[in-house]
Amino acid sequence: MLPNERLARINELAKKAKTTGLTEHEAKEQSKLRREYLEVFRSSVLNTLTNVKIIDPMGDDVTPDKIKQLKSKKKLH
Repeated sequence: MLPNERLARINELAKKAKTTGLTEHEAKEQSKLRREYLEVFRSSVLNTLTNVKIIDPMGDDVTPDKIKQLKSKKKLH
């Protein structure tokens, strides 16, 4: 999870961009913070998906192979 200070700064820069505009330095900072946020978010989603097991109504494991592969790669690390 991204620290609250960084989330607050992302929101602050977004608000400023809509109202008065950003300086070149602030625009670069905003871009960097957004990339960092997306990296954390994607990692979180991937972690969640690798812990999913899908069972059909008949009780069979129908988890997609790609998720099973991710899960086995995670166990190796």
